[in-house]
Amino acid sequence: MPNRLAHETSPYLLQHAENPVDWWPWSDEAFAEARRRDVPVLLSVGYSSCHWCHVMAHESFEDRATAEVMNDHFVSVKVDREERPDVDAVYMEAVQAATGQGGWPMTVFLTPDAEPFYFGTYFPPAPRHGMPSFRQVLQGVHQAWTDRRDEVTDVAGKIVRDLAGREVSFGGSGVPGEEELAQALLGLTREYDPQRGGFGGAPKFPPSMVVEFLLRHHARTGAEGALQMAQDTCERMARGGIYDQLGGGFARYSVDRDWTVPHFEKMLYDNALLCRVYAHLWRSTGSALARRVALETADFMVRELRTEQGGFASALDADSDDGTGRHVEGAYYVWTPAQLREVLGDSDAELAAQHYGVTEEGTFEEGASVLLLPQREGVVVDAQRIDSIRRRLFEARSARPAPGRDDKVVAAWNGLAIAALAETGAYFDRPDLVEAAVAAADLLVRLHLDDAARLTRTSKDGRAGANAGVLEDYADVAEGFLALASVTGEGVWLEFAGFLLDHVLARFTDEESGALYDTAADAERLIRRPQDPTDNAVPSGWTAAAGALLGYAAQTGVEPHRAAAERALAVVKALGPRVPRFIGWGLAVAEALLDGPREVAVVGPALDDPGTRALHRTALLGTAPGAVVAYGTVGSDEFPLLADRPLSGGEPTAYVCRHFTCDAPTTDPERLRGTLNR
Repeated sequence: MPNRLAHETSPYLLQHAENPVDWWPWSDEAFAEARRRDVPVLLSVGYSSCHWCHVMAHESFEDRATAEVMNDHFVSVKVDREERPDVDAVYMEAVQAATGQGGWPMTVFLTPDAEPFYFGTYFPPAPRHGMPSFRQVLQGVHQAWTDRRDEVTDVAGKIVRDLAGREVSFGGSGVPGEEELAQALLGLTREYDPQRGGFGGAPKFPPSMVVEFLLRHHARTGAEGALQMAQDTCERMARGGIYDQLGGGFARYSVDRDWTVPHFEKMLYDNALLCRVYAHLWRSTGSALARRVALETADFMVRELRTEQGGFASALDADSDDGTGRHVEGAYYVWTPAQLREVLGDSDAELAAQHYGVTEEGTFEEGASVLLLPQREGVVVDAQRIDSIRRRLFEARSARPAPGRDDKVVAAWNGLAIAALAETGAYFDRPDLVEAAVAAADLLVRLHLDDAARLTRTSKDGRAGANAGVLEDYADVAEGFLALASVTGEGVWLEFAGFLLDHVLARFTDEESGALYDTAADAERLIRRPQDPTDNAVPSGWTAAAGALLGYAAQTGVEPHRAAAERALAVVKALGPRVPRFIGWGLAVAEALLDGPREVAVVGPALDDPGTRALHRTALLGTAPGAVVAYGTVGSDEFPLLADRPLSGGEPTAYVCRHFTCDAPTTDPERLRGTLNR
């Protein structure tokens, strides 16, 4: 018989709807039930494509004996961290403070007042490697709650007081300047892996936001070292197993330093960020590899993550059926030499094995290999034959049992995808990608945005979820809308971005300090109001808001938004020199601030006029950090930047302004290119 989760929209929660555990969704009713029964709350947090979440579910939550203990002694609450990042953030902070580490599944025991007192992540079904079994943990917590209640509540109160004292105070103390950005670059250089690309050791995550900073820093200063780190990192990732050599798109991270063996889940946010980064790398260097990867990643998102409603699903699982009924990580993606021969025949299989690094020993498990693209000096590749091999392998792989898909549409991540697809489509003359971006933006407006321009965090199958948007939703969707406005010349997207950013100022910003919170002032009250300025897998809401506010201010000339962006960037001044890897997007926004950002207005007799389009494309391809582009016809009121911008000599004309000073208008795309690339 299904439990209470059967009525939820989250695919992760729905995966647990048939568990024998008497699960509750996060709700006031769940905590009221815990008070009524005088038992603790067992909070379990995960997400649908999390491998170890699935493992713990199979081992413990599907086990009737374990479920019986949970049902007898706890009110068990299941949370999808992607639907409730605020709940996840608050309790993850407690887990990390108490244990020194965190991860998912996250297991936290709470008082009926939601105060945490015992923490963990994955617990095995039997004692293992010094870890207690999950049932031992359950029995121990139950005994402590029953026999040592005062001690438990004292611990819980101390933890809550400690969390309350962790509020971030950075705000309004000056913007980062040349010195801070130079120190950040030096710090990144020290952590850079010159042999393999990327930063730090294993596991290695794609540093998309740091690469964006490096590209912008090079564009502004000409620092060749910054460009070299960006180029080498992107090439190493694109040639590694973290990149899907057949279908495009990136896995979540590499378990090794060489980018060889990935954790195979594919997230929308990673692919949106990396698609944009590779497109920007091509814009800076003309790299054919960067162009290919940007387009393949965009095509992957549209092909495999697009939903029937026009939005983009959150993720693909790491695991899938290996053809024998076993659910195995990476089964969909890896190959043995025998499998290559079965699809290609002996001759082409031998070439494929050489080209993609498939060996008899294997680079993964059980003799299978992750496909790579090793760089082989002096080897001439038969491109036509390789294209045929790749196509046949892709078709054969498509017949395998596919990984599960989390069809939940997350507003913030769709905002990132909209920006990436709009720009990639514009750069490479792919109107279908721009159309996909417009369709996703339409869905967000239609389904996620209410009459007061308040965002809903998620939707699924055309049904809006119940959870309010958080700061990253407002900021990333605004960023997507701003990119779409620049690409399409449709000012309505600028207007929608303004609505969202007005909420950022009114409901997420501390008026005195300029600091930002991850939840709105009128959001559900948790034991602490979450607030984290550091970038992780995605730009933090704080730095994403700073970027969107700055871009909107450049487009409109609205001073409060620029002032708010500058106050928010004080955190980058404080953290950039110390932890540059964890505030990459903030550093990228700081580069835009130092560059102006430049404001480009392109006016013509018609949007589809060839001369107008040539100037518009040149403007979009400019490498000036954070440059904003307004594009329209003479007399248009779609964009404030177009006001009082006449044609020059009756020809389409571009205007470039920076720091309240404007260059002479130009009708020459080459002159415009020079202006924006210096």
